[in-house]
Amino acid sequence: MERGPAWLLAALATLVFYAAAAALAWAALLAVWSHRPDPVATVLIIAGVTIAFGYGSYRVGTRVIVESLGAEPLAPERSPELHRRVAHLSDQLGIDPPTVCVARMETPNALALGGRRDGVLVLDVRLFRLLSGPELDGILAHELAHLRARDGLVGTLGATATSTVAGLLGLLLLPAALLAVGVARSLALARGDSPAEMEATAAWAQAAVGSLAVVLLFGLTALLRAYSRRRELAADDTAAELTGNPRALASALSRIRRASTPSGPLAQLYIHGDETGTLTRLLATHPPMDERIERLRQRDSAPRRGRQV
Repeated sequence: MERGPAWLLAALATLVFYAAAAALAWAALLAVWSHRPDPVATVLIIAGVTIAFGYGSYRVGTRVIVESLGAEPLAPERSPELHRRVAHLSDQLGIDPPTVCVARMETPNALALGGRRDGVLVLDVRLFRLLSGPELDGILAHELAHLRARDGLVGTLGATATSTVAGLLGLLLLPAALLAVGVARSLALARGDSPAEMEATAAWAQAAVGSLAVVLLFGLTALLRAYSRRRELAADDTAAELTGNPRALASALSRIRRASTPSGPLAQLYIHGDETGTLTRLLATHPPMDERIERLRQRDSAPRRGRQV
């Protein structure tokens, strides 16, 4: 179908509109930049706000996760031996004994929330039937090691920092995104594309500009997940040294893996790591379970330096 001057005028008007919007966005960024405080002060302000929001998310997140799991505090008189073990291991690590809760999770597993002085240890009720005493000690020591290292807080702050970078990058790329969408829409009008084709072209232009942000955020996320995997191995090592029985922890991990396969929105908090595929492994929060078990078994064959709990 032939397009007359009216279509070209519409295409030109579209281009002018988006170009003006991009110019306004750019002018606004320049105005903010011209009135910026000292660069050091700017960095400190952004870092301070990020830490404040991250810590708030960390405090609220702990309570939300406990409630979402339906976890209930386990009174010492109901399980004095378990509390004795937790208290003894906590004393060995130099942390306050955490609040011990029990829940029925999607898998027989355990997770630690909070830090050294305000920790919460959530245990699935099936662990008490599934694991022997030494195996349970290994799992407890692993989770308490996370509390000592404040891994939950560090992970939350890292995620908040990534969100902050994403927001800042979105603001910086806004003018380019507006201009790219405007050019795409005006060209689509000039060609006489259908509305669906026009929307697809505009979406492609926006995605092309946003690809830089996607690459950067993917890199930051991959770094956070690599850190998380290292902390899991570090917690395994701490538990092995503390209990002096790495083979018991390896056996506990093996039993948990055989018992079930993690799923659901909270699965990444659990002790697992059997993801397959390069991309999935790159973004996994835990190392492969086989790798963890093999490391512990190799450690068991070396001279023991820890003490049996």
